[in-house]
Amino acid sequence: MDTILNIKAFLLVAETSSLTTAARQLGVVPSVITKRINRLEDQMRVQLLHRTTRRITLTPEGEMRLPRLRTAVGQLDSIFQDSAASSAEMEEHLRIKSPTTIAILSLGEVLTRFQLANPKISIELVMLDRSVNPVEEGFDIALGALPTSYPGVIDEPLCAYPRVLCAAPSYLARCGEPSHPRDLVQHDCLTFATTGLSWGFESRRGLINVEIKARLSANDSQLLLRAALAGMGIARLARHVAEPALSSGLLVPILADYPVPEFWIKALVPRNRLDRPAVRSFVDALKAHFGHAFGRPHD
Repeated sequence: MDTILNIKAFLLVAETSSLTTAARQLGVVPSVITKRINRLEDQMRVQLLHRTTRRITLTPEGEMRLPRLRTAVGQLDSIFQDSAASSAEMEEHLRIKSPTTIAILSLGEVLTRFQLANPKISIELVMLDRSVNPVEEGFDIALGALPTSYPGVIDEPLCAYPRVLCAAPSYLARCGEPSHPRDLVQHDCLTFATTGLSWGFESRRGLINVEIKARLSANDSQLLLRAALAGMGIARLARHVAEPALSSGLLVPILADYPVPEFWIKALVPRNRLDRPAVRSFVDALKAHFGHAFGRPHD
């Protein structure tokens, strides 16, 4: 079993290019990772990694052996997982990151159902309104809607996340309604902090990007919704957040000929955790739950 631990340490360092990150994920200190890789190199009689004070890279011998070692460990893990699954329920701990709005509006039901079906799985849910690299920050699954990807991380698409540009009738009566995205430079805008001040719009001639002026920037959709309802400016909101106000006329959709590009809600999963039974099972539960959550099923 020591050899398997040594190989897993090497695979994790090869994936993250960091002794510190690998150690954090395995719950040990970096010196333990170094010792495991040294033992593996002694066993295989080759140098697998180049180590400098600045970075870690694979040697040609390491590059050549990486795929076979990854396959071998995957097969062994699968054998042990099948054996465990046949004799006992899944018993794991999941650390999950989610944006606040998605967590509050959408995750309660799926988390409850999942834990009732899997009583030996514990879950820590962390709400963060920024994109995170789950490898570096120690998450098994990170939910997000920003088009950001990371090395060593698999993007599992869950569902479309349509957005709408809207404002209160009181604001439009006071400041006028824009007829083209470029008119937004003359307006007060309410923006989600992590998406920046460049707003994109679809048109028949391609994507239009406009640098807007933020009267209010926040990382909470409900706060932006309340500001829009108060007539503070034009907001770009997730459609499911704005829908009740749009249906009642408290907010009005604008620039309908220039739709806001859709985001996709996705689960970001470290590649080396995707085959863990609890992770795979929870991702499947997320796909089933979110498949019809915001308007249309995922492909």
